Amino acid sequence: MPPSPLIPLRPSACWLPDGATAYTRLIEAIGLARASVRFEFYIFAPDATGARFRTALVAAARRGVRVEVLVDGFGSAGLPASYWDGLLAAGGRVRVFNPISWRLFSLRNHRKLVLVDDAVAFVGGFNIGDEYDGDGVTRGWRDLGLEVRSPLVIRPLAAAFDGLFQVAGRAERLVTRLRRLFARRYRRTRVGPVFLIGPGLGRNRFRAELLRRLRRARHVQLVAGYFLPSFRLRRALRRVARRGGRVEILLAGRSDVPLVQRAARAGYGPLLRAGVRIWEYEPQILHAKLALVDHAVYVGSANLDTRSAGINYEVMVRCTDAALAAAGRLAFAADLARSREITLPAWRAGQTWFTRFRGMCARFLLTRIDPWLARAQLRSFS
Repeated sequence: MPPSPLIPLRPSACWLPDGATAYTRLIEAIGLARASVRFEFYIFAPDATGARFRTALVAAARRGVRVEVLVDGFGSAGLPASYWDGLLAAGGRVRVFNPISWRLFSLRNHRKLVLVDDAVAFVGGFNIGDEYDGDGVTRGWRDLGLEVRSPLVIRPLAAAFDGLFQVAGRAERLVTRLRRLFARRYRRTRVGPVFLIGPGLGRNRFRAELLRRLRRARHVQLVAGYFLPSFRLRRALRRVARRGGRVEILLAGRSDVPLVQRAARAGYGPLLRAGVRIWEYEPQILHAKLALVDHAVYVGSANLDTRSAGINYEVMVRCTDAALAAAGRLAFAADLARSREITLPAWRAGQTWFTRFRGMCARFLLTRIDPWLARAQLRSFS
């Protein structure tokens, strides 16, 4: 088979600065696929955007491309039972990760990943749905992604997809096989540019990497739609600011999950007192996941919250490219210009007793009860 026509189109890594751009590139890549399409999303909505991608996937399967689709049982619960019949008839394969069951409800696949011909990978925060299709300013949620062509990234991403695709199904089989898969494939994997997160995958290498880089960081910029970092990460960010480094965090001014936003705002105070600067993005709902630590760029599906720390299955990709980081900082600055900075006096003024009480309850629910429930459900299958 001749080389994929995808290879010379773009540099080794480039930004997908918004949902509309990402969707255009994804449809183009699927249309050019010659051998394989691996397609994995937490949410796949049965709307106009979903129909657009389903059409592209069916067309690829009909021309002989191996098409494999993996969606989450909860995030994509709105899909009708017959939604993928056309793709299945064309020879594609579709699996649902952990179909909804109260016995293991907490375990979710939150990853967003597309690989085409083992030549190009797409990762980011966007799902497949009309709400993501826009520039993030005038319409559509504010999100971003990365298009990558490095074999060092593509090979582990392909293995990660194949692993979850292999075990997706009933909860009992899911937990048992994921543990075996980890013991066989991931335990001895060297640390590289791809970070896989989830139960059964061992230590959270992304969090460990972030903490390690923060020890010497001079300039940190974070974008998070949902922000409930661990104590160690909050402390590391404060230390960067106290020793004279710049720490800038862009969070959601408008959120689709108000409970998470309430919990996040309750924790602004210690960060602001340490010199960390915080903005809230106002034009649209912020859903992006990005960390810029000096020249290192981290993009993927993981939020800086308790769920992404070890309950959900997530994927993050690291690129150490000065030009890519510089472009990311320019985009970050553009978003700050559309955002409202949260100052310490303003934050204090808004902390009434009722606000503090609601924030405390939200943080307790999300950082204590949710992880406890997830651990209890996983133990029931051990």
